[in-house]
Amino acid sequence: MELVVCTTCRAPGADPAAPRDGARLSAALAERGIAHRAQECLSACARGCAVVLRGPGRWTYVQGGLDPDRDLDDLIAMIRAYDAAPDGVVPWRARPEVIRKNTIARIPPLEIPNVP
Repeated sequence: MELVVCTTCRAPGADPAAPRDGARLSAALAERGIAHRAQECLSACARGCAVVLRGPGRWTYVQGGLDPDRDLDDLIAMIRAYDAAPDGVVPWRARPEVIRKNTIARIPPLEIPNVP
């Protein structure tokens, strides 16, 4: 699995002179030993901080509305649950509340055939 973190995100109302919230989230994850790919702009600016959880044969989750100061532990819990799910599907009730409320998209894997 891969975690992608938008490093250019700013939380709504953030001080434009302050470090970007997405970069702070990336640094906090690195400090906790969570491997991830830093990526400029995921085009989810209205819902920043945004991250993507993805992997071959897995559902992809696009998450937004994450606060690097408040939601780090919940994001890590979701990362671990996602990693443990063979197809990437984390049951709704097993997701931390901040994840349930801020899922931007859940995208099926490319490997799923199109069923009419």
